[in-house]
Amino acid sequence: MKIIEGFSKAKPLFSRQSSGIGDEALEKNVRRIIDDVHKRGDATLYNLTQKFDGVKLTALEVSKSDINRAYKEVDKGLIAALELAAKRIAAYHQKQKKTLLNEATKDKLGWLIKPLERVGIYVPGGTAPLPSSLLMTVVLARVAGVKEIILCTPPQKDGKISPITLAAAKIAGVDRIFSVGGAQAIAAMTYGTKSVPAVDKIYGPGNLYVTLAKKMVYGKVGIDGLYGPSEVIIVADDTANPAYVAADMLAQAEHGSLALSILIATSQKIAEAVNREVEKQTKELPRRDIVNEALKRGFIAVVKTVDEAIELSNLYAPEHLCLVVKNTNSYTSRVTNAGCLFLGENAIEALVDYAAGPSHVLPTGGTARFSSPLNILDFVKLISLVKTDAKDIKQLGKAVIKIAKAEGLDAHARAVEKRLKDAGKGGS
Repeated sequence: MKIIEGFSKAKPLFSRQSSGIGDEALEKNVRRIIDDVHKRGDATLYNLTQKFDGVKLTALEVSKSDINRAYKEVDKGLIAALELAAKRIAAYHQKQKKTLLNEATKDKLGWLIKPLERVGIYVPGGTAPLPSSLLMTVVLARVAGVKEIILCTPPQKDGKISPITLAAAKIAGVDRIFSVGGAQAIAAMTYGTKSVPAVDKIYGPGNLYVTLAKKMVYGKVGIDGLYGPSEVIIVADDTANPAYVAADMLAQAEHGSLALSILIATSQKIAEAVNREVEKQTKELPRRDIVNEALKRGFIAVVKTVDEAIELSNLYAPEHLCLVVKNTNSYTSRVTNAGCLFLGENAIEALVDYAAGPSHVLPTGGTARFSSPLNILDFVKLISLVKTDAKDIKQLGKAVIKIAKAEGLDAHARAVEKRLKDAGKGGS
């Protein structure tokens, strides 16, 4: 990996340049798919599944018997691992729910908290099952109290959804599953078809078609976010274990050729040691071709202090930030932009990817500047609660009338004036 020395030379590499998602031709194709699903419903879903997935389906929905059969077929050790992960994810977000979701109904001004009625989860999986992504969304919806959870995922070449995905869906508590992938799945969950019900909000990562579709339907339906390639920044000083740091960088690079692994080191010594380990360990990986492509996008920056490293990281706002430095706790308050913060060499990103507890659905592409990891708040809505009385009208009325008239909204002013007038006559 290339090594950049000095804060000033490294800084331009951490200043993200905003770019559009896709191109005009691709956006037209996605728009055409969305419009076609909206107009023709299931017929389009069947046609596009045959066109894009090479599968001719006889039904879009997966039966309960197929789900139960898949659960029994999957290796018992894997079932146990998925159940452990689901339990950990649920426990973490139960704690989040208890801390963050508290209604205020006793005061005159408060709020109600209501779970969404029906949500749609998209899980990629045409080439390989991704049960972890399923658990990291569905379990949160269940904990939040969502009434109905719909899952859309593409079929494999044999026309069936992976048994592993179906087993994970059963463990997590999915209500209905449909063999639909791509932009057409997003359109189906947005507008509804004869088979697929419309939902209130759509969650989950996907390819560029899926991301563009989510962007286009936002407003008609809620979305959780727009997710790009995965990324990690590791900040390491001379106390770090180079072999561990390299292993974590390679785990990130394994996500795909567009994944990004960046190391910010506080000395040339640790930078070079990690670089040697990266080269050594890459040779041992089955997916080394993908890893090598990803590593071409990554780099190592050498700065003088951990503070400088964190300043660069905050500028970049990474999906994952790992602090592998002495006295990690003393730096947490300085981190302002990151999807997930890992403290110490044993806080392994891979644990969070699968089973630690927090959802691994995280903001990418610099969106950690203004957005959060998928969390319990994403599955509920707040309703403001107002119980003002005559005393409040008397206290606020004149100010409200003044502002309303300044805005030219006389009916607003009159609605208050009538109450004030009646109050002056002794009315209620």
